[in-house]
Amino acid sequence: MKKWIAVFMAGLLTACASEKTEMTNEKTSEQQIDEIFAAFTGNNPGAAVMVIQDGKVTLQKGYGMARVADGTPVTPKSNFRLASVTKQFTAMSILQLVERGQLTLDTSLTDIFPEYPEHGKDITIRHMLQHSSGLKDYAPMSELGLDRQFTDQDVFDFMVTLDDVDFAVGEQHVYSNSAYVLFTKILEKITGEHWRDYVKANIFDPIGMDNTLAFVDGVNVVSNRAYGHTVAENGDITETDQNDWSAMLGDGGIYSSLEDFYKWDQALYTDKLLSQEMMDAMFVNRKTNDGTLMNYGYGWRLENYKGMDVHYHTGSSIGFRNIYYRIPEKNFSLLIFRNRDEGGEFSSLEYAHDMVDVFFK
Repeated sequence: MKKWIAVFMAGLLTACASEKTEMTNEKTSEQQIDEIFAAFTGNNPGAAVMVIQDGKVTLQKGYGMARVADGTPVTPKSNFRLASVTKQFTAMSILQLVERGQLTLDTSLTDIFPEYPEHGKDITIRHMLQHSSGLKDYAPMSELGLDRQFTDQDVFDFMVTLDDVDFAVGEQHVYSNSAYVLFTKILEKITGEHWRDYVKANIFDPIGMDNTLAFVDGVNVVSNRAYGHTVAENGDITETDQNDWSAMLGDGGIYSSLEDFYKWDQALYTDKLLSQEMMDAMFVNRKTNDGTLMNYGYGWRLENYKGMDVHYHTGSSIGFRNIYYRIPEKNFSLLIFRNRDEGGEFSSLEYAHDMVDVFFK
């Protein structure tokens, strides 16, 4: 009997020791995130990463350099060019005008700009918000050969010279930077304010985003600025922070940091900036004329991942790749700002999924 008890106790101790070893070897969520962003450490263009759970920041880290040339590290205060993550702020500014009765979702381009070509009479605010307007891309402006960066006004001046669209309104969902640039001119026409000043007074300031701005060179300054880079296949690093398209605002010109963006994330759970009804409208999955889902709302991409409804947006421009990814039903959000133009537009989504997998098995 005593021998049996001794054998039993030895087995029990062995099992406990094994379980303890297994628990000790289990990696924390932070260690797993560190592994995901291991390539961004050291003297390399970096990444700023945040996880928000139940209203609290549970992870906030900077990896690598905000500017390789002078060895400035990435911190939670580093301001990254958001690129197309800007579009959610642009949509918010337009929906605020709708809520105030200064616009409707059915207001057309020619209602606002009588000088706009005839096809503008069928293109409404709604179509532009959900990328079903058919507006042509502004990329052919590059042939104009300007000796400066293009502005939102340049895009408007170019668009009014076009006599057709790429497809009939509502027939397709085709991502349109042109539409979101035109939104800045629409807001300026209606309010008499420059868009950069409007978003500061009506979005950033009310929720305390004190270091977030729509950057206009020579007018305002980006503090704690992260600069964009390109990493060649041989490992050479070049600072590639701006190009001809980097001065346009409505489709990608906002700079922000982890610390400031947390305030935006929390504001989206409130009616500080927009009524709940209008807020909800931003996240409705829109449809083309034939009923095909767009997986896009008003300024937001939509997906279902692991059975959870997700609101997100990527941002891609020279030197930057970003994503803001939120799962409202779990009160969970994550941010990834990268100051290197590595991978395509949706490479950021892959990083986001890797991070979600850490927290939701």
